[in-house]
Amino acid sequence: MKKDEVFEFFRRLAEDNPSPTTELESVNPFTLLVAVVLSAQATDASVNVACRPLFKKVTAPQQMVDLGEEALRDHIKTIGLFNTKAKNVIALSQALVRDHGGEVPRTREELQALPGVGRKTANVVLNTAFGEETFAVDTHVFRVGNRTGLAPGKTPDAVEAKLEGIVPQPFRRDAHHWLILHGRYTCKARTPECWRCVVADLCRYKPKTPPPGEKQTKPKSVRSARPKSSKVRTG
Repeated sequence: MKKDEVFEFFRRLAEDNPSPTTELESVNPFTLLVAVVLSAQATDASVNVACRPLFKKVTAPQQMVDLGEEALRDHIKTIGLFNTKAKNVIALSQALVRDHGGEVPRTREELQALPGVGRKTANVVLNTAFGEETFAVDTHVFRVGNRTGLAPGKTPDAVEAKLEGIVPQPFRRDAHHWLILHGRYTCKARTPECWRCVVADLCRYKPKTPPPGEKQTKPKSVRSARPKSSKVRTG
């Protein structure tokens, strides 16, 4: 997209949703970090259901360490990969107590050094907890960036780099939230709801989906102009 189209793209998303934020529930930076780690290959809704009772009694790293891995597994057993995630959450809690005085660090490098924390998780925490202008690329952001032509890239890192270079102020802090929510509720993976998309005319996706009940028009196939073969009698 051109610069003016990118600005208009985010202006419309901002007008449609002036206060976007993560749908993961948390009470402080530590519980946000835990929730994001648990959300890998799981829905935000499932993480929220598991974490509501957990976060009523555990809101700090030392409390998580005291809870222990077995009890944590019992809290999060409805979430995919809960065994591995429980180990990582206990390990990262221990690291926070040991190396950071029980506080969540505010740099990407320190966050990514924690067990179970990748670049996307670090970007979410930096943005949501500390207001940094980061671009967390999950499956929704990756899809929207490529499908719309906003930030095409073959890898999440490539899409992130493209977003870093093109997203203008005043949209940088909330950009990844708009893209996540747009991908989750409008620009869906299987059937994007183009008929109600506020940026449909800016989008490079060609087979726009029509409203429910309306058939999608497909271009007529062009038949070959080659004449039909004819049998030639001999003898």
